[in-house]
Amino acid sequence: MRFVMYIAAALAVMGLGFWAYQENYRTQTAIKDVRRLQAQIGDAHERLGMLRAEWAYLNRPDRLTDLAELNFDRLGLLPLSPDSFGDARYIVYPIPDILPITNPIDVTSIGPSTEEDPL
Repeated sequence: MRFVMYIAAALAVMGLGFWAYQENYRTQTAIKDVRRLQAQIGDAHERLGMLRAEWAYLNRPDRLTDLAELNFDRLGLLPLSPDSFGDARYIVYPIPDILPITNPIDVTSIGPSTEEDPL
């Protein structure tokens, strides 16, 4: 009986060791994937910073003013000035159409009418 228990314990230890090595390899693979993804995220942040800097460079007011003046004949764009901007409160919004009421419902707070009204 002891021999069977020793064999079972040895098999259990070998099985747990095999499982531990498998988990170790999976963990190492997951760590490599995380590092690769973090490197990709870092590269994406770097590209995003570069694109934001380029966008800011291309949208300089003096550059846009020069482009508007150069292409006035083709595009008809006027150069930007402080008078070009307005206030939002002066915008006229269209009034929505009022739909006709086709099936009116009579609503009262008195309740249902009865023939014997105590009041």
